Amino acid sequence: MRYVSTRGEDRGAGFREILLGGLMEDGGLAMPAEYPRLSAADLDAMRTMNYRELAFAVLRLFADDVPEGVLRALIDKTYTAEVYSNGSNAEEITPVRTLEPGVHLLELSNGPTLAFKDMAMQLLGNLFEWALAERGESLNVLGATSGDTGSSAEYAMRGKRGIRVFMLSPHGKMSAFQTAQMFTLMDENIHNLAVRGVFDDCQDVVKAVSNDLEFKRRYRIGTVNSINWARVVAQVVYYFKGYFAVAPGAGAPVDFAVPSGNFGNICAGHIARMMGLPIGRLILATNENDVLDEFFRTGIYRPRGTTETQQTSSPSMDISKASNFERFVFDLVGRDSARIRSLWAQGAFDLSGTDARRFGFVSGSSTHTGRLATIRRTWERYGVVVDPHTADGLKVGMELRSVSTPLICLETALPAKFAATIQEALGREPERPSKFDGIEALPQRSRVIDADAGVVKRIIEESVS
Repeated sequence: MRYVSTRGEDRGAGFREILLGGLMEDGGLAMPAEYPRLSAADLDAMRTMNYRELAFAVLRLFADDVPEGVLRALIDKTYTAEVYSNGSNAEEITPVRTLEPGVHLLELSNGPTLAFKDMAMQLLGNLFEWALAERGESLNVLGATSGDTGSSAEYAMRGKRGIRVFMLSPHGKMSAFQTAQMFTLMDENIHNLAVRGVFDDCQDVVKAVSNDLEFKRRYRIGTVNSINWARVVAQVVYYFKGYFAVAPGAGAPVDFAVPSGNFGNICAGHIARMMGLPIGRLILATNENDVLDEFFRTGIYRPRGTTETQQTSSPSMDISKASNFERFVFDLVGRDSARIRSLWAQGAFDLSGTDARRFGFVSGSSTHTGRLATIRRTWERYGVVVDPHTADGLKVGMELRSVSTPLICLETALPAKFAATIQEALGREPERPSKFDGIEALPQRSRVIDADAGVVKRIIEESVS
């Protein structure tokens, strides 16, 4: 498997070459030169696999330059009942909960930080540690988070040999629980930087630092955001797991409803569909920051600025520039790298002449009122409490579902991470794992900075020297 850049200048890299790097050197995103295609026989053989076996079957297609024994050992080390211990059936890793006939919830939040990001991040931490030991090198991981990526990355990388983490988050715009999960970590290799601005400002800084190639090489800058291909492809696995759990027969379509901010989670579904998994539709759900919904309704992509990005009760989706969207548009325009460079130089663009729906996408949005109503309805009908992001996905998924096709809604986090919204919706605090009792009262450590790539570079330089 070889990888190319969406912007066309980087071609022919292997998985091990792109694993630690994040953005390609031309500023584009890594994509496989072609998607591996699975036959009906391949899919039938995968149907009864457990999560570890599925992960190996999928990832070996994309990481064929990692020795099979090494890849299998890293997967087996990652996906254990001990690591994913919060679920009703932890040995399944991602159990499926049936809400009603034809409507299911794929539990993805059983990992250490109670968010779906753990599904890929725990593997990424183990892959990083192995690759760095092989090379005898160290890595400075630079990331941005709107809420869940940060804690997931830090829990995956804390204590890892040869790894430092510099995580940017929007100052004062995460939930108290999300903030505490990150800022209470006192590990020497963890550096939390609270940026005056929104998530998109944090993400812009990460890209600016990554695009300074001399600095990137000198200080060995890598990333754990979903601009890192390894993280996205690791998320492909749970689409297979969910599909096989509910598909009524071989080749039968299944729809997925996915809350989406940075387009990474649903991009993994797009990849699974391109591989041949019989996904009928990918139902994209946004919150009030509806840039992606606007595109799939109109064909117009219009990123918002900092002042236009709303702070909502589903904060992990308060994003107006979706990094992984470039990967999908690359496929949409026939992998025309010159056109991708032109579109992203424009910033906003009109692709209403193309047919995005041929890739299975439909979309909708939710508001604060809608997600509160969905949280209440899900509790009253099914006895299940969902977090506000999952509620966005459920709301849109139920509005757009086809009664003849099973629907899987992807859970994104446990409700404990968003207690204030659950209190508003249900009049009571959500349950939380006992290990997080009182986390908000623990001492916290962070550094408040402006959205300035130069400032971040100086912090990295000072920490490394």
